[in-house]
Amino acid sequence: MLTTLAIANYRSINTLIVPLARLNLVTGPNGSGKSNLYRALRLLAETAQGGVINALAREGGLSSTVWAGPESISRRMRNGEVEIQGGPRSDVVRLRLGFAAQDFSYAISLGLPPPPLDQSAFGLDPEIKRECIWAGPLYRPASLLVDRAGPMIRAREGRSWDVLAQHTPTFDSLFDQVGSMRSSPEVIELRERIRGWRFYDHFRSDTEAPARQPQLGTRTPVLHHDGRDLAAALQTIREIGEPDVLDDAISDAFPGARIAIDVQAGGLFALAFYQHGLLRPLSASELSDGTLRYLLLIAALLTPRPPTMMVLNEPETSLHPDLLPALARLIIRASKNCQIWVVSHASRLIAALERDPHCNSIVLEKELGQTGIVGQGMLDQPPWRWPD
Repeated sequence: MLTTLAIANYRSINTLIVPLARLNLVTGPNGSGKSNLYRALRLLAETAQGGVINALAREGGLSSTVWAGPESISRRMRNGEVEIQGGPRSDVVRLRLGFAAQDFSYAISLGLPPPPLDQSAFGLDPEIKRECIWAGPLYRPASLLVDRAGPMIRAREGRSWDVLAQHTPTFDSLFDQVGSMRSSPEVIELRERIRGWRFYDHFRSDTEAPARQPQLGTRTPVLHHDGRDLAAALQTIREIGEPDVLDDAISDAFPGARIAIDVQAGGLFALAFYQHGLLRPLSASELSDGTLRYLLLIAALLTPRPPTMMVLNEPETSLHPDLLPALARLIIRASKNCQIWVVSHASRLIAALERDPHCNSIVLEKELGQTGIVGQGMLDQPPWRWPD
């Protein structure tokens, strides 16, 4: 489980150190930075997928994503005594992302290449300047296990360092070099852990959505991020997961309802939704957007193969407010098996989740264009140090 998330110089986030628990609820008014926090987490996940540079390019490049305000905001600026203004920078501009856990922690730093920039058509692509993996939650030079500075990657070998690579491309993460780092199992461990993170925010529910159509069914312990294999995922839960919990989750949201999976010719799986008072089951194509999305959330949260972390971005979309307490109970139950993030602005879902004593409520605010956590002072931040 992650204990801390750290972000610096990303969009509206100048510096943000976020304490984490097993169930994390991110809320705040529109424009407070919820989406930026979510996107930073997705960007961090791309480091293990080999796509962090491409992900930044899709956002407009480093110059479009880096914090646009001054390096620091003084007390007089906050009080309105002087205008917001910049000054000589004490450090080079770097987009930094990192997380801490009890066993291994990780940080990455990205910046623009040094001039001249016209040597390549890709001269404006950001470069990976530094990556570090260290033991324990707090960075110390003595706890550093793997250190990437520019093109060179080295790993600790007893009291000395073993150089693993000297010509690593600036657009490749150290996680892309796993084949040459078999002597550093923590790299493989962290890469697979990050690759296991699941993000659910684009469930389709339109008339052409794949979840509404019969699909070829195979065992599906992990629901696809767009929900295309819903029927197979629900049947997998029934066979190798917790079928009683599945039935309870459906009846909790839709009293008297139940589901079945019809196996059609050619191995196609189709969803049948039985509802009290109806003479025949409803097919997935007949379900309302809210009902279909709720079934998708059930399939995601009751996965027989829980990830290290699951992130739900605005799961309340298209759901009737009366469904939100049942969704909260489902999320709280799922948080017993994996770390969960919920990004939401639905007051009823927020209130239901906050009733759980283990819910870590993170309320964001924006002051002078900078995202912060409501009520978090300097002494309230979890301990965190960026590698030098």
